[in-house]
Formats: sequence, C-alpha cells, structure tokens
Amino acid sequence: MFDFQPTDEQRLAIDTAERFARHRIIPIAAECDRQSRFPREILDEAHGLGLVSARLPVQFGGPGLGHVDSSLVIEALAYGCPGIQASLTANGLGLTPLLLAGSDAQKRKYLGWLSGGPAMVALAASEPAAGSDLASIQCRASPDAGGAWVLHGAKEWVTNASLASFYVVFATSDPGLRQRGIGAFIVERDQRGVMPGRPIDKIGQRASDTASLVLDDVRIPASGVLAPPGHGFKLATDTFDRTRPDIAAAAVGLMRRCLDESVAYARQRTTFGVPIARHQLVAAMLADMRICVEATAHLARKAAWCIDRGYTDPVVSSCAKAFGADAAMKTAVNAVQVFGGNGTTSDYPVEKLMRDAKILQIYEGTSELQRILIARHMIGR
Repeated sequence: MFDFQPTDEQRLAIDTAERFARHRIIPIAAECDRQSRFPREILDEAHGLGLVSARLPVQFGGPGLGHVDSSLVIEALAYGCPGIQASLTANGLGLTPLLLAGSDAQKRKYLGWLSGGPAMVALAASEPAAGSDLASIQCRASPDAGGAWVLHGAKEWVTNASLASFYVVFATSDPGLRQRGIGAFIVERDQRGVMPGRPIDKIGQRASDTASLVLDDVRIPASGVLAPPGHGFKLATDTFDRTRPDIAAAAVGLMRRCLDESVAYARQRTTFGVPIARHQLVAAMLADMRICVEATAHLARKAAWCIDRGYTDPVVSSCAKAFGADAAMKTAVNAVQVFGGNGTTSDYPVEKLMRDAKILQIYEGTSELQRILIARHMIGR
C-alpha cells in the first residue's frame, strides 16, 4: 500500500537525523564552511547513530535502511548543512557498486569495514577532463599476471578522497573503446601508489571533503576486480540511477532550510511600515519555495520507492535529480532575495545555502545531462 505518511520506524530515523542536524551540525556549519573542513569529530557519533552507512545491509552489520528511509535521513541532515551531509552519507554512493556487483568475499570484507567503525568508501569516476561523460575517462587499467590489473592515472572531484579507507575506481583498458573498455576496481587506501590530493577549494559545500586521487601503477589483484573492462560502464550507470534520488533528497533538505529561514525573516523584517511577508511579491517567492519543496519531495520519494520495489526507473531518477537541483538553486536565490542585502553576507545562512545549492546541479551528472538522458529514453538514441 502506498502511503505518504512516514512509518513509526521512519519517524524514528527522521527524528534521530533531525536532532543530530540541529544539535551537532548547525552549530558548526558556518565555521566548517569558512575553514573548508569536514568535522571529523562528529563522525564517530554519526556512525553510532546509523547515519553514515544507512543502506548497509543488516547481514553485513549495517542499519539496513531502504532507499526511501535513507532519503528521509539525507533530507534531515542536509537541512543542517548540505556539505557535511554530503560527506557523512557518501558511503551510500560508494557501497552501491559493491552491492550490485561484489562477490560474497568482497562484500564480507569491504562492507564489513564499513560496519566495524566510521570507515569511508569513496567512488572515483570523474577526471580532470571527464565529468558527466564517463565514457571518456583516461585512467588506465593494464592487465598483469594472474588476473591482476595495474591502475595508472588521476581522478578528480572524489567525495571523501581524503577520508576513505578504500575506493571504487572506474578505469579503462583502452580509452579508444570508450564505455566498452571501462572496468571497476576496489583500491585500498594503504596500497602502494595511492595518493589522495589536497581538498579542493570549492564555491559551496565547502565542508564536504572533496579531493583528487592519483593512482601511480597501483596493482589490483584479481580479488579486487569488481567489474572487468567492458562491464564497468553499466555498473556505473546502474549505480547512479540508484543514487541520484539522494541528490533530490538533499535538495529538499536545503530548500526546507531556505524556506524556514526566509519565513522567519520575512515575519520580523519590516519595510514601509509592515513585515515584508505582507508584500505580495515576497509572499509569492515564499509560496514558490514551498511548491519546490513539495514537488521535489514527491519526485525523490517516487524514485526511491521504485528502487525499494526492485525496479529502478532511470527516467524518474533523472527527473528527481534535475528538477530537485534546479529547484534548490531557484529557492536559494529567492531566499537571498527575501533577505535583501543581508542575504549576501555571511551573517545570515542563506548566502551559504545558495553556494551549497549550485553543486547539486553538477555532481552525479549535470542537470543538462539528466535532460539528455530523459530525452533519450523517450525518443531513442
């Protein structure tokens, strides 16, 4: 039965995440943004509450939340700070290819790492010259003796690159083959030749750890091959189809924060003798924010619901991601407008939220790419 009302279990997860956002994230969010620092001091606590690897299956020691459940958690954490939330919940991205393609031995080992402590897994796909066009990656995977492979190249825009204990790396046996040459490999942080770079100085979500990853002739044994060349591209697309709804959920949390801050400000700020909320154009912006929240929440829930029911709808996932990211940017810009001059200063949270919103339109496939994917599904390639 379909129900818009959260279950008791979902309500418990939401309440836990909301308390954590209110008491542990919001008080430090502005400072972490200024310092471009992920607050590792809260990682242990978040892990203990089941917020770090929410979709890690119970049989591997995790909370075992479904996609709808975890989307509600992501929304609540993003309300506090989308940057901190991105790093706290990025394990959901990194563990997905393991769940989809990992052997029993790989799952026992690496998913066990995630349950045993506040360990991180990072997905490394993008490169300096290859973002949304995954088929154009240049990081090489060369065959070695005994079914092993040697990885050489550089990855960029890797969330939690500095924090991860291991990585899922997409590389190609031959760049000329494009998607037909791509494979996926499990790379451990302490392997020889693995070198995370310095965190990237970003416009927004500055509290999220994002860095490059250099792979200098890293030997991957046969036991570390997640998908051999020729099978990695589909694994990547299947992964993103399952994780793009998370971006929509984060957009909902960001927009809810924008709306709450804007309503509170519009009620107490007066111009021409009345609160600015009484002015029709300001009220219209607040209404548009609420519309964006409601629409994105429903798209995010539908996309997650499809995955939980065992069929992933790429179009719905792309719709949720594209609409949610664009709506978040529109909402954050409107929030700054409601605040007027104050909205452009770091004394108020909305300028940070606007910067945080921008990257939602870029990572895990730009809004433009999502529209291309949606159109291809409708009219064919």
